[in-house]
Amino acid sequence: MIEFIPMTRHIGAEVTGVDLRKPLSEEETRTVRQGWLAHKVLFFRDQEITDEEHIRFAEHFGTINHPAFKKDSGTPIHVLDQTSPKGEGADEWHSDNTFEPVPPMGSLLRCMILPSVGGDTMWANTYLAYETLSPSIQRLCDELTAIHDITGSMRKAISKGHDFDLAEIQRKWPPIERPVVRVHPETGRKALFVNRASTTRLAGLTDRENEVLLPLLVDHVRNPEYQVRLRWRVGTLAFWDNRSTQHYAVADYTERRRMHRVTVNAFPEHLDR
Repeated sequence: MIEFIPMTRHIGAEVTGVDLRKPLSEEETRTVRQGWLAHKVLFFRDQEITDEEHIRFAEHFGTINHPAFKKDSGTPIHVLDQTSPKGEGADEWHSDNTFEPVPPMGSLLRCMILPSVGGDTMWANTYLAYETLSPSIQRLCDELTAIHDITGSMRKAISKGHDFDLAEIQRKWPPIERPVVRVHPETGRKALFVNRASTTRLAGLTDRENEVLLPLLVDHVRNPEYQVRLRWRVGTLAFWDNRSTQHYAVADYTERRRMHRVTVNAFPEHLDR
């Protein structure tokens, strides 16, 4: 029997009763999806699975996303193998790939190698971030759009020694404008959809207005009441909803940390309307 054990009041749950080495039945898939929508991020412990089983589990929930800038783009597995992660971009609150025309629905991240201490990941509930704004700011945000741009995160990666063709990436993903408040296509709830990694400005506002309002919005997810923090173990898999969360990889280690990630796009029936 599948059970969800909440880790905090507002976000995150550990899942029991699922063996990811085996394909899910239709009923199990529905149950996991319902729990995922309710808790925003799910944690599956002690799952000693292969890359093929990781991919198969992901395909129950969406179609595989292949970012073109990923060097190992021939496989759905994106390997994150780091010893000096500070400043590489994941150590700031963000939603994945909001610069894409259709941002990915979610990601499934599996722990392979851990440092002796550190390397936790945190997630924040962006429904709650929106709902705790004052009604006046909510109404303002409901009317605003923002510019999302890959340039800043790519420049950080290049400065850290990663070999990317910035001009090519910018041609593929030019800046895109999207609503500051996103209505979740499955739950109908509103979520704050700006982040420090790729939201560069609020459209239609002056520079001075942006200097005041944009930092307030992108930093609003930093309230601990909105968050859950995962202490990884080898064999743990985290599955999060990119539409209702942001996440932050704590860069407090200098030993090797290796993670395998599969990112999924929404099925057509779960796309934004």
